[in-house]
Amino acid sequence: MSAIERIKDQLENNPVILYMKGSPEFPQCGFSGQTVQVLEACQAEYAYVNIFEDPELREALKEYSHWPTYPQLYVNGELVGGCDIVVGLYQSGELAGLLQAAGGVKANP
Repeated sequence: MSAIERIKDQLENNPVILYMKGSPEFPQCGFSGQTVQVLEACQAEYAYVNIFEDPELREALKEYSHWPTYPQLYVNGELVGGCDIVVGLYQSGELAGLLQAAGGVKANP
C-alpha cells in the first residue's frame, strides 16, 4: 500500500485525525502540543499519527494536503488546518460544533 493509499485509508476510517509531531502524551513541538490541548478542551475523540514514525507518509501528506507544515487536523476526511486555524476555530466556538457534527466528541459518562 502506498503512502497516499494509507493516508486515504486513515482519513476514511477516522472521523477526526491529527497528524502531529510526537504523540498526544508527548508532543514533540509546541504547535502539536497546543493543538492537542485544544482538542482535549473540546473533549475530542481523535486518532493521531506521529509523522516522525513514518517519513514516507510525512512527505506524502504534504503533497496530498497541499499544506507544508504540521500538525494537520482532519475532520470527516477534510483538512481543517494547522495549529493557528484550530486555535482560532476553538476561540470562536466553531471547533466544538465541527467535532460534534463528526461524532468526534467523548460521550459523558
